[in-house]
Amino acid sequence: MAATSLSVPQCRESTTAAGRARANGPVLHPRFVAVVTAVSCVAHVCLAVSGHHGAWPSGLMVTVAAGCVPCTVHIWRHSRVAALHQVAVAAVAMAALHAVLLFGAKGSGHAHGGTPSSSAAADPAGSAQLLLVIGLELATALLAATLVARLRRLHR
Repeated sequence: MAATSLSVPQCRESTTAAGRARANGPVLHPRFVAVVTAVSCVAHVCLAVSGHHGAWPSGLMVTVAAGCVPCTVHIWRHSRVAALHQVAVAAVAMAALHAVLLFGAKGSGHAHGGTPSSSAAADPAGSAQLLLVIGLELATALLAATLVARLRRLHR
């Protein structure tokens, strides 16, 4: 038996048309998660700059956006599970915060004379926007969680 047959077989790396190494895991899914997270960051900065909120909420939105940028880069480049966990947790926390703003900020769950108990009826356009934001945040969390599940299944 030849000495070469006892050695570990070497995996040949497949390459793309441009000659770069082909990725071993999912490519579009992490890029989509990163793009959705980046869009959320840009939306926070745009809302902060627009002046519709006070100085304190605007500063908080810029801080949140700045905190999300490193995770976005890590997800785009390497599909890091820790970054995906942080994005999923942050998205669920933001959905909960916006739900509190939508349902409990002004009405406090108490009503008199047949008026709605929440602030949802006070500004229908603002309520619709908050519902869209909540939906985007939950979709971001779901995308990140499904990517974590795919990566775990691939690395078993």
